[in-house]
Amino acid sequence: MAHGPKKILNDPRNVVEEMLEGLTLAYDGTVERLPGTDALVRTDLPDEKVALLIGGGSGHEPIFHGFLGKNMGDGAACGQVFAAPSPDTIIEAAKAVHRGKGILFLYGNYAGDNMNFDIAAELLDEDDGIDVRTVRVADDVAAAPPERAHDRRGIAGDVYAIKIAGGAAQELDTLDEVERVARKAVGNLRSMGVAVTAGSIPETGKLTFKLADDEIEIGMGAHGEAGIAKQKITTADEIADQLMEKILADIELASGDEIALLINNLGATTMMEMLIVNRRIRKILDERGIKVHRTDVGTWLTVQEMAGFSVTLLKLDDELKHYLDMPARSLGLSNC
Repeated sequence: MAHGPKKILNDPRNVVEEMLEGLTLAYDGTVERLPGTDALVRTDLPDEKVALLIGGGSGHEPIFHGFLGKNMGDGAACGQVFAAPSPDTIIEAAKAVHRGKGILFLYGNYAGDNMNFDIAAELLDEDDGIDVRTVRVADDVAAAPPERAHDRRGIAGDVYAIKIAGGAAQELDTLDEVERVARKAVGNLRSMGVAVTAGSIPETGKLTFKLADDEIEIGMGAHGEAGIAKQKITTADEIADQLMEKILADIELASGDEIALLINNLGATTMMEMLIVNRRIRKILDERGIKVHRTDVGTWLTVQEMAGFSVTLLKLDDELKHYLDMPARSLGLSNC
């Protein structure tokens, strides 16, 4: 029987409570936790600003609740491990970030998150008259074909979506405009991942899925949901080729186009491995004449100690490039 990995915890039933306490302290006063909730909010929010509320399950740190700060998210609604935040948590967070110009909800496209954020949006409108718009990140090309792109999961494309929407919410004056920019960003994102080993659920110690020692899962979701292929492990170049073939077939890119490239560590993969993958990805892009405006290699959307990585491409225009490159500071992502 497979057992989960060793973890440094106190009571496994209290992991989210203790994690949020430590996370709030790590923000050094720039973020506070709303009393009695699992909602986090910036302490330096300016008046009369379009608000950006992000959120999702815990266990994927630093996303989402580690992405709060100027030109990033204004608040985060946090769920239990790999579970959507409750409507009550979302409502409390939304009320705390609202500054009179409406709120953009931005989060990954999962059934539980969709349901609970939608409930919260309806109640905020009915009870408080707060204008809420919703943009869901659905960047995982392995999850559904192009004609069902709305069914795709949100994976590491959330990183660029939050960065761009955060800049737009800081700079633009209306919710309509912030929503427009966020939708443009999401529409130009494509991602795909590979897992070498599973992550675990801290409270139970159980693995999120099973792989043989010589197997990998191509195209799995952020919780280990099934991908497009379970296969024998192969070289870094061959894995990069498989991911890029699927991504590039799904996005319109011509010679001379510019992209941002994000290689995301799912938890236990080394920087060495991701940089080896990066050299292969850059060769593929160079051969097509696709320009890389910026490269981000690091750890943003994790699944506890899952080994593996995902690749995200964001097709850029001048507007998206502007918001992506705006200075920002948060615990999980900073851009000077």
